[in-house]
Amino acid sequence: MTEIIGVRFKSGGKEYYFDPQGTAVQVGQGVIIETSRGVEYGECVQANTMVEDDAVVQPLRPLVRIATEKDLETVRRNHEKEARAFRICQEKILEHGLDMKLVEVEYNFDGNKILFFFTSDGRVDFRALVKDLAGVFHTRIELRQIGVRDEAKMLGGLGICGMPFCCSRFMDEFQPVSIKMAKTQNLSLNPTKISGTCGRLMCCLKYEQEAYEDAVKRMPKNDSFVETPDGVGNISQVNLLREMVTVRLDDQPETPKCYQNCEIRVVRNGKGKRPEDYTPPPPEELAKLRREVAPVETEEDRLSAALANLTLAEEGHSAPSEGEGERRSRRRRSRSRKSSGEGGAPAAPAGGDNAAEAQPKAPAPRKSERAKDRPPRPPKPRPEKAPQAAPAKEGAPAPQPQGQQAQSGEGEGEKRPRRRYRRYRGKPKGEGGAPAAPKSE
Repeated sequence: MTEIIGVRFKSGGKEYYFDPQGTAVQVGQGVIIETSRGVEYGECVQANTMVEDDAVVQPLRPLVRIATEKDLETVRRNHEKEARAFRICQEKILEHGLDMKLVEVEYNFDGNKILFFFTSDGRVDFRALVKDLAGVFHTRIELRQIGVRDEAKMLGGLGICGMPFCCSRFMDEFQPVSIKMAKTQNLSLNPTKISGTCGRLMCCLKYEQEAYEDAVKRMPKNDSFVETPDGVGNISQVNLLREMVTVRLDDQPETPKCYQNCEIRVVRNGKGKRPEDYTPPPPEELAKLRREVAPVETEEDRLSAALANLTLAEEGHSAPSEGEGERRSRRRRSRSRKSSGEGGAPAAPAGGDNAAEAQPKAPAPRKSERAKDRPPRPPKPRPEKAPQAAPAKEGAPAPQPQGQQAQSGEGEGEKRPRRRYRRYRGKPKGEGGAPAAPKSE
């Protein structure tokens, strides 16, 4: 095992490993490191860590010391010198008429070397420029040509997403990006939409490339011949993100339909001729491919289940399972509908017979506004006792049984008011009322 610390020399730059020499370094502390370019100042981004010997390249360069106040003052003076050197170098470039763009100037920690970073479309002969700069600063001068992506990383800025550049924030190394990635992700091939500020393809195209490649393996290709729940047809469009395809059916070519990837069966993947010996399966078999959509739980169902669980928890019972709670909520709603439609007693609360016995009897519900507008119900008439038939006399007609119409005018007048009242307030057949009397002929 080897003890290391991680040091970064620039914001957003690459992280390098060094040997701490037994010194405990905290994250965020400034350190003085011995590098290939000499002694440099950096910031610790990873504290003392033990790693395997083969995880680092040996030998590791050592840590000189933790930065002091004097070292921090030296770094501030070097930043002030960089601004002056940048201005002088731009003037010299204009004097020599060189086709180059100065990007950044960097002093090393000791101040005995200056690096000038520039960009250019081609090779530049800057030997005369180096002589002039050495005569001004009296130190070692190095000019280094960089690319446009490195320029964007040094300068920084905001991308089209509104966030700072990825290269200037967290990217240690640039990943190769190709136009094939944009094609795989079904992006517009317009260069202004898929290019970054540096003029190259955006680095974020690499982030989701593996997910798109995995989706391409699972999804059929465009113009494939497939079977769907509504028939057979060819795929006209593939949506990799939603894993949906648009199919142009043979029976309805003018109205394409969308299906999930699990709802289709691929007969021929990609372009080509339809199999000659292919016979479409019957519609009953194709209908089995349709994906069943789970019923959507409403807010009323969730509130009813939560209320039932809370009631059982207060009484000391265990909460029912999800399926049992749904069944109880449906039974409770059916009871409430029956009670409101048939005038019965209110339904018992959910939770079984034990819960109904434990809860006190709820007060009767108030009348609704609609019930208040109705006329008051007249009292229910009591059934009258049938009068005892007097002994029949000679020549008198025989008494008729109750419930039949009297043939004479006198008997008809006595029975009519009673029948009218029953038709007005009597209950329909099947709800406990007496059968309605037949109409008079």
